[in-house]
Amino acid sequence: MKKGEQFIFFDNINTTFPDPEVVDIINKTLTARLGNPSSHVHSAGIAAAAVIDTAREKVSSLIGAGNGTITFTSGATESNNLAISGFLRANSRFQFAFPPVEHFSVINQAFELRKSGVKVRNIEIDSTGIVDLNCLERTISEQRTLVSIAFANPEIGTTQDMPAISEICRQHGAVLHCDCTAAAGLMEINASEMGIGLLTLSGHNLYGPAGVGALFIADDVKIAPLFFGGNQEGGLRPGMENVPGIAGMGEACRIAKDGIESYRDYLRKLGRKLWDGLADSVRFLHFTGHEEKRLPGHVSFWVEHVEGESLLLLLNMNGIMASSGSACSSNLKGKDESELVASHVLTAVGVPTYICAGSITFSMGKNNTEEEVDRVLETMPRIVERLLEMSPSYEDYKKGKETHHG
Repeated sequence: MKKGEQFIFFDNINTTFPDPEVVDIINKTLTARLGNPSSHVHSAGIAAAAVIDTAREKVSSLIGAGNGTITFTSGATESNNLAISGFLRANSRFQFAFPPVEHFSVINQAFELRKSGVKVRNIEIDSTGIVDLNCLERTISEQRTLVSIAFANPEIGTTQDMPAISEICRQHGAVLHCDCTAAAGLMEINASEMGIGLLTLSGHNLYGPAGVGALFIADDVKIAPLFFGGNQEGGLRPGMENVPGIAGMGEACRIAKDGIESYRDYLRKLGRKLWDGLADSVRFLHFTGHEEKRLPGHVSFWVEHVEGESLLLLLNMNGIMASSGSACSSNLKGKDESELVASHVLTAVGVPTYICAGSITFSMGKNNTEEEVDRVLETMPRIVERLLEMSPSYEDYKKGKETHHG
């Protein structure tokens, strides 16, 4: 990285930098001398409750939550747990079904749910991560089902046909939980029109604050709390609310709703440029996910003969920040600290196991520029060629090629 050069942040799928308006409303809330929102008998408490109510309306507006309520949580992981385990506690006759590419906050719950006697089913996907709708229908036709499917996969960028999935669920009396952490602010979401029963959001993925999330719960869906205390958030999330964080998330949702069309079109343009440029300039590159049905500004791939971790490190040394898989899975180890665990997402879509730890995800945000894409395209081929020169696998490949032609 040259002196004075700004770093490029292409890891917006794992977190985003808060908008200035979000920071401003958080600071104002922190210094407003607000009381406890549960203290309804005095003005300071009433004012704090009003801040939460305003934020709830902003979140509801972003996702079209006209037929349900918004419950604030600490983030997407808690929302997913409350949605899935909370629902199955309240509806014990339901089975649970999900595709193998879901977030660990879904997958790891399934392990525990199975131990407690819940029937857990797998929904098949194709090589791009798209849900097999015929498999979905077969799975949920046998028993009433809670289905959990993310609108978009953060690792490979693939987006699902949520209206079609929702209609199949409706026809068979299944309840649909949709994790919209990666999609919110980039894809049009209308929970009421789509027939979504439970929907997860995260503040820090929306240019809002970390440590706050939300769960939409449709009026006809019953869930039980996971822990107990006061009656905050309707008793589903007891404990004093994070008022400044909630205010910040609400503002982030307002900004996202106002700018969604322009953000989406702009990021599609950047994503197309990066995709085409990499395809033309980087040898042995294989894209992951669906080329068209994907998040705008999201480009994911793996490179034969090149370790993803080495590629990430050299990119970082050149001032370019990306990710290998999702941040929640990139620190997983095998039996010892030297053995990386293959990405469950890449394994599920059929990428060869020996290369699964080598994927790269570039995820652009609304503050990224075409000039940054140009810099990445200038840097990537040089780094890949350097790593190929150091790769034993590439040396074997060249020897085999020479033998074949000899």
